Amino acid sequence: MRVLQDQSRPDAWGEKINMAKEIAGPPPINQAPRAGLLEAFPTGQVTYLAPLPLPTNLPAQDYGHAVGEVNDRYLDFGVGLPAVFGWQMTLGGPFWAIWFFGLFFPALDWLLSMAEGRGLEQATKFSLQMIPGGLEMGSWAAAAALTIFLGVTFHHLLKYKEVVPTRFNRQRREVCIVPHGHTEPIFVPWESLSAWVVEARSVTQYGLDIRYAMGVGFYHPPHDEHYSLEFFCAGFDLAVCSWEAIRAYMEYEVHSLKEIQDPLELQNPGDPPHEGLHTFYNARERMRRRRKNREVGFFYPFWWYLYHALTLWTLPNYLTEWEIRRIKSIGRAVVPDAMQSWSEPLPPEQWAKPSAELVRLSQAVKTLREKRPSQDLASRFAEVLQADRGAAK
Repeated sequence: MRVLQDQSRPDAWGEKINMAKEIAGPPPINQAPRAGLLEAFPTGQVTYLAPLPLPTNLPAQDYGHAVGEVNDRYLDFGVGLPAVFGWQMTLGGPFWAIWFFGLFFPALDWLLSMAEGRGLEQATKFSLQMIPGGLEMGSWAAAAALTIFLGVTFHHLLKYKEVVPTRFNRQRREVCIVPHGHTEPIFVPWESLSAWVVEARSVTQYGLDIRYAMGVGFYHPPHDEHYSLEFFCAGFDLAVCSWEAIRAYMEYEVHSLKEIQDPLELQNPGDPPHEGLHTFYNARERMRRRRKNREVGFFYPFWWYLYHALTLWTLPNYLTEWEIRRIKSIGRAVVPDAMQSWSEPLPPEQWAKPSAELVRLSQAVKTLREKRPSQDLASRFAEVLQADRGAAK
């Protein structure tokens, strides 16, 4: 769950698999940001993707499942349903801890003992003596990790009752935001919304740790406040893809939740619009079909089965379905009346149109991308905006 709040230095609430760790926040939202702007802070940098919401040429994919409902009027962001992968990591991580301490570590000690010339009998005897203690240590580590994961999961569930989604209305080309602690929504023009990717670096005992977050926000002059919403992503491109999913929806390039959350086409007609047990069987059928058509190598099925065996087969899928049922039983936050009426459909003749500036600059970005496909995203945006300002003088 991601929570919107007023911030002078935006914080980020991570996915449950990230253990709700915080990354160092960027500077306050620039009051006049632009796509392609780079802002550095002591431990990283912020790359602005909007305004204006220019095309990124990356897939419109919501890998983090931050998007909830999608229809022909609006997209809800920040209250998406859980994915199977989260439970696979929740269960697979502790399971791996048991195997690592109980089997891998003694096996590694055996190899080192043999390399040091202790002899087969002595190395084997000592390694076998390590296994019970290793299994016990791994079990305690697994129990501790699982307890933390489950605690974060149940805390995560309670957020669905509290958080009103950030709603993107493409018919009005506006964004409706209810900041944390507020009761009345704030309506923001779509083309004025800021979007960015935070890259934060820190040094731990294990080496350099780099974290990414995608955020949206705006400056609200009546309150003299910066409001923002952020969530963790696994990488820079994945963060941009999350933004691209929103941008593509608002510009009528994608139209359904399946388009942005099911890139592997693991939902068959008639399946529920979320992940669950059906996802496992559809994925297995897809794997077999790809192997039969020789789209993948001979060992691909072996690795597929090994991965799912180590993540406890279909148990994550059952738990995902349980979590979704639990969310439905808890209920969602009440949408304010003003937001509800704002979400009602408009007749087509009243639909808002993109500005001439956005249309012109979007085309310029596509043209520049064709000329220089290897150019990085921020440089492409900055070059297009600079050329447009120069032409306007």
